[in-house]
Amino acid sequence: MLKLSTSDPGFDRDFAALVNARRESDADVARDVRTIIASVRDEGDSAIAAFTKKFDHHDLNETGWRIEKTDWIAAYEGLDPALRDALELAATRIAAYHEKQKPADSDTIDSAGVRLGARWNAIQHAGIYIPGGRAAYPSSVLMNAIPAKVAGVERLVMVTPTPKGEINPLVLAAAHIAGVDEIWRVGGAQAIAALAYGTGRIAAVDVITGPGNAWVAEAKRQLYGVVGIDMVAGPSEIVVVADGRNDPEWIAADLLSQSEHDPTSQSILFTDNASFAERVADAVDLQIGQLSTARVARDSWDANGAIIVTADLMEAMPLVDRLAPEHLELACDDPQALFDRVRHAGSVFLGRHTPEAIGDYVAGPNHVLPTGRRARFASGLSVLDFMKRTSFLQCDEAALAAIGPAAVALAEAEGLPAHARSVALRLTK
Repeated sequence: MLKLSTSDPGFDRDFAALVNARRESDADVARDVRTIIASVRDEGDSAIAAFTKKFDHHDLNETGWRIEKTDWIAAYEGLDPALRDALELAATRIAAYHEKQKPADSDTIDSAGVRLGARWNAIQHAGIYIPGGRAAYPSSVLMNAIPAKVAGVERLVMVTPTPKGEINPLVLAAAHIAGVDEIWRVGGAQAIAALAYGTGRIAAVDVITGPGNAWVAEAKRQLYGVVGIDMVAGPSEIVVVADGRNDPEWIAADLLSQSEHDPTSQSILFTDNASFAERVADAVDLQIGQLSTARVARDSWDANGAIIVTADLMEAMPLVDRLAPEHLELACDDPQALFDRVRHAGSVFLGRHTPEAIGDYVAGPNHVLPTGRRARFASGLSVLDFMKRTSFLQCDEAALAAIGPAAVALAEAEGLPAHARSVALRLTK
């Protein structure tokens, strides 16, 4: 675990190295994914079956390609009532938050008499990828499926790996609650390729969203253009800005909430109190030993964790912006003052009683967020990822007469005479 202080002589160099550290897929992953995509494109279902047998260790022709709705309903009805209530609460809150994101159509006539506007339509067919390898995430089902349904997607397809043919009933129950239309027992880069190109069994979609491992992320990157995607997601990350008045046990748990995801995850603490920094580090070491995910959390913390001591919390804010983290916690007396200085972050959690984990499940905002400094230019998943905008305009004779001569002049200046003529002919009676 890296320890830095802004007062260190080499801080600028060391912090730059932290910012630029690469934790994502390498050339070997890109090469392997390219091969998988080509096989699925050319061979369709036979390639899907072969890759599933190789990676997930079951035969789709025996376990079944598609999981039927009767199984979803049985999973939902068989849940412990407390878990069912928790999923329902989460779904209700997520839907309410995303309903407010729906954009409005526009239709106006400007001062020149030109009718201008935009109309929003939902994506017709969408696919969501739900991880099923290292862990199963019903929360990811809700976070991906509910915005799609709020947007008005007609056909929502879920793909998820089922190692040895098994699937977590919570995932099926979440799919039932969220209104998914199809579920296929397919994972990995091959699932992304199937959704992009379509196969004999699985019809193609228009956009794919959802987190996955390095192979899934790389497949989405390579297939962008064939199909729309939400983002290329990398390893999870959290930055916590905390003063010495926090309970170090709380902050340690917050840091480990991301470290336990994957060995490539990253957790970083900024604090203005060196003694508090040491207490947090000690608490992290103690808590790791108590986790069922201890091995993953330890590997992540040792390789990618960092504690940075600053003169004050305000000094940390431009450093946070350089990291542009997926998750940012501001655990202090006046989190709004720090939040006002934040420009680049996927999602921000304000105050001592707002741990990042609450946002993963029941708060409402989406937990599918940009990683790898992409919060500099990207946003978290929203209803807009499942919608598209079509602009329109209409000129009558007077409106064209008002703005048409300028269009003719610009077209002629660009050396495009047919463009100019198409307007000019309408200006001459």
